[in-house]
Amino acid sequence: MLFPALLSEISSHDLEVAETLVGVLRFILIFIAARTLSEFLVRFELPTILGELMAGVIIGASGLHLLVPPETQVHLSAAFSDVVGGLAHIPPDEVPEIYNESFGALSSVSNLGLYSLLFLAGLESELEELMAVGAQAFSVAVVGVVLPFALGTIGLMSIFHVDAIQAIFAGASMTATSIGITASVFSELGYLRTREGQIVIGAAVLDDILGIVILAIVVSLAAGGSLDIGPIVQLVLAAVVFVAVALLLSQRAAPAFDWMIDQLKAPGSKLVGSYLLLGASCFVATAIGLEAALGAFAAGLIASTSKHRHEIQVAVTPIVSLFATVFFVLVGAGMDLSVINPSDPSSRSALVIAAFMFLVAIVGKVAAGWAVFGKEKTNNLVVGLGMLPRGEVGLIFLGLGTAANLLTPGLEAAILLMVIGTTFLAPVLLRIVLKGKPPEDGDSVPQELVADPTAGPSVP
Repeated sequence: MLFPALLSEISSHDLEVAETLVGVLRFILIFIAARTLSEFLVRFELPTILGELMAGVIIGASGLHLLVPPETQVHLSAAFSDVVGGLAHIPPDEVPEIYNESFGALSSVSNLGLYSLLFLAGLESELEELMAVGAQAFSVAVVGVVLPFALGTIGLMSIFHVDAIQAIFAGASMTATSIGITASVFSELGYLRTREGQIVIGAAVLDDILGIVILAIVVSLAAGGSLDIGPIVQLVLAAVVFVAVALLLSQRAAPAFDWMIDQLKAPGSKLVGSYLLLGASCFVATAIGLEAALGAFAAGLIASTSKHRHEIQVAVTPIVSLFATVFFVLVGAGMDLSVINPSDPSSRSALVIAAFMFLVAIVGKVAAGWAVFGKEKTNNLVVGLGMLPRGEVGLIFLGLGTAANLLTPGLEAAILLMVIGTTFLAPVLLRIVLKGKPPEDGDSVPQELVADPTAGPSVP
């Protein structure tokens, strides 16, 4: 058994009952809280994962203390201990130890949710759309990644004296763009088929690829605790080669992957084959010193040109709906938002950092709208605002940093506020700028993208 010290006083049956109750009660709390808030937000056309994250904050270390990751060192709610202790017939003061010892299983489920979500993000990436809009989307994406990354990293290090690796990670978290949110707003207002819509959709795909590569490198560097030039160059080259191979395989390996899927006749073959590819890609990424999350995204890119793509998406989406919810709730549960209490003088520095990151996040992406070149008339402000929301992609990045223990509570809260602020602000500003303006003619996007305007990381 897991708890030999308790066996002299607690029977093995009561201990097993307590372990089961703890696990089941955690899942019940996670899904009730997450779905309640998600149902509320979806009615306002906002990402449901914001609800999942806030659900974690409410029931977690900053709220009711019903879901407390052991690393937070926050005391478990007495109400939770009393319920489990009473039903399992064990002393309530023994419940926190059982709770902490069994938390690893929940973390494993959370990681599965993260990797599944990134696989789905890669699967739904419209690489053909990126090629169609060409150099304009590339220039917007590069400026939209480099500018907030450089301004954020340098500003945090020079102005706020943040540790180098933490500053680099926080800067990298500002590089993301939520393709789903922007595409939904453009579609609603009739701008998805315009030149601006094409540029933003293509640039957002490239943003995700560049951002995940940067974060994979930062997480790997943090594990080594060094910023020496040699390891950095090695990791950059490894990441570039890894993504390049994944992109090549997405064009060339589809027939082999489809053949493997076709040989599987048992029920669930599409799902099993996809997760074999996911596991192999994560294994290779980890083996060469990169983050497994990059491997998960690359696996999705490889499968994105499969003839079974739609069936794979249908099979994987319920897995994401279930396990990614656990991931985002745990991210919120581990946050200590007391560090941004305006009434506490010692917390005001975190608020200042959050305001700085929010400003840089806006300036960096809006300025990228003016990176479009060419003779065609373009509404640069619309392009910039379209690149603004971080949404689910920003939260994935935040979750990676939290899982790797890279961030201080103040930086976690600052990144969270930046993600939430840009996610809420972008749709409002786009509607104001585009309201009453007829969409201009532009080259059409591929029909499959028009049919599914929220293409991008699908989150329940």
